[in-house]
Amino acid sequence: MSDQEIIKQIQSGNDSAFRGLYDLYYDYAIRTATIVMNHNASYAADAVQETFIRVYQNIHLYQSDRPFKPWFYKILLNECNRILKQNSKVVSVGEIIERSQIDPKLEDYEDLYEAIQGLESHNRTPIVLKYLNGFKEQEIADILEENVNTIKSRLFKGRQKLKTFLEAKEEAN
Repeated sequence: MSDQEIIKQIQSGNDSAFRGLYDLYYDYAIRTATIVMNHNASYAADAVQETFIRVYQNIHLYQSDRPFKPWFYKILLNECNRILKQNSKVVSVGEIIERSQIDPKLEDYEDLYEAIQGLESHNRTPIVLKYLNGFKEQEIADILEENVNTIKSRLFKGRQKLKTFLEAKEEAN
């Protein structure tokens, strides 16, 4: 079943269809939020949960002539930014421990994820949206409400910084 079919069912009052939407987007959303939230799993889970609540509450505002995925990710990134801003000055011992733990599925990509975490958010977010979620540059520009050339520049500079970091890491080993 496509996104549009699921959304039509939800909009027509079939609440159980929301489960299909949740199942379709949860894994990508939690991975994206985890990276955007600097591997803080509890913040990422909160952001994803709030995102699904907002999607459910506002699904009647969704315009079916536009793709759903960018709309969803725009809400997710707004939630990530809201939670980061809200908790920017709070660091608990539990968070430090969580940050030091890496998802076993990601162990093979530890250096790459470390490099991505080292990027500033204006470079990191477009990189995550393009390479983890498969968005096109124009879609990323729409999600982040930026000019497409700005996104291209941020992607280019982000890739350069990743390359520099990974080359330095490889030389050190």
